[in-house]
Amino acid sequence: MKPKILIVDDEVGICVSLKYSLCQEYDIATATSARAALDELAAGGCQLVLLDMFLGQDDGIGLLREIKLRYPSVVVIMMTAHGSIRSSVDAMKKGAFTYMTKPLDLEELNIFIQQGLHYRSLSEKVAYLSEELRERHGYGEMIGKSPAMMRVYDLVERLKVLDSAVLITGESGTGKELAARAIHYMGPRKEESFIAVNCAAIPESLLEMEFFGYVRGAFTGAAEDKKGKFAAADKGTLFLDEVGDMPLSLQGKLLRVLQEKRFTPLGSNVSEAVDVRVVAATNKDLWQMVNQGTFRQDLYYRLNVINVEMSPLRQRKEDIPLLAGHFISRFNSEQGKNLKGITREVERILMDYDYPGNVRELKNILEFAVIMCAGDHVQPEDLPQWLLRAVGPAAAEPRFVPAEVPRTLHEIEKRAILETLYKNGENQSRTAAELGISRSGLLIKLKEYGYQKK
Repeated sequence: MKPKILIVDDEVGICVSLKYSLCQEYDIATATSARAALDELAAGGCQLVLLDMFLGQDDGIGLLREIKLRYPSVVVIMMTAHGSIRSSVDAMKKGAFTYMTKPLDLEELNIFIQQGLHYRSLSEKVAYLSEELRERHGYGEMIGKSPAMMRVYDLVERLKVLDSAVLITGESGTGKELAARAIHYMGPRKEESFIAVNCAAIPESLLEMEFFGYVRGAFTGAAEDKKGKFAAADKGTLFLDEVGDMPLSLQGKLLRVLQEKRFTPLGSNVSEAVDVRVVAATNKDLWQMVNQGTFRQDLYYRLNVINVEMSPLRQRKEDIPLLAGHFISRFNSEQGKNLKGITREVERILMDYDYPGNVRELKNILEFAVIMCAGDHVQPEDLPQWLLRAVGPAAAEPRFVPAEVPRTLHEIEKRAILETLYKNGENQSRTAAELGISRSGLLIKLKEYGYQKK
């Protein structure tokens, strides 16, 4: 599909000549007034505008301002017959990509158009990556020296020269997304986008829209085209987290895209080519789901070319001290503390617990402990009381709370709030309801404690 360019000039001859010069490479539309230009932009699909500085009764700078306000991703190249430095600088300040003086040099114009479209493409990628980073709740990097982790490292090393589909399996909290990111950033697509989709977190009615995007008018409220995750991940990696939760109705459409390497946005009759590496992850037994008829067998084989298994933390407890050191260093930086580590008694308690929530649960425990710790090493009394009870009576003995250290009402309140928060997986609404306080009241307390949700 050719990029769409809108030429806006009050001289019909210029519109016609530019259209004739550019129509081989681009889909060209023209307008001779600000109103007509805005109507054309509202029709959707326009990526770049060639805009005359003076439009008869209309003001080109005013139209530029309106375009950037309504359609910030549209690239605007200004044209002027006057070559006014002041007006050109003003245009750049208002958001123009660049400006040219008439008569236009067509070779130079083509270069500016290509640069403008490339800039737009990069801007879209940055926007997607920025959104992804804001939403990210990762663990930093894969850490561990256990045989199970060494097998994962070996697989990632082998995969860096391949481009095969990968299925990452393991319980929740084992670090499946970390493995997916390592595969992407070690591989041949590392310079392109890594786009993650949590199939369990998006309502079924919206999944197809998220994957394939839509065109203007596809449904009520679709005022302009929207790019889907497949288009955003073009040339890069699409990470399908919790793929076992994908509805059967969408599994067939996903399979077709993987086979044909083309997709069709909602409301469109035109398919688009896409080059994406798919890495999927699940905490479910997909083969059992195949036998139960809830997951397509052909899609299973398409996704499961190479399997990476992430072991639960209870099966690689030798990694706990390394992980503890990593998290304490991270929380030191975030909370402005300088803890040196954990005591041997704390290490014993951490090693005795089985972690149904895996590495994510260990992270929460240590974040709580760092917030509570007043010394330079995490002590048993800094750990959540539920953890001390879970590992046995010996761990919960009062000897962990020195008699000379008083426990104020403030400290008791802080512990109760933070323990409830982490027990609820950092869900603030559920925590506030359980504590019987308002969510705004909870947020005030958490800010007072220096807590920041990752």
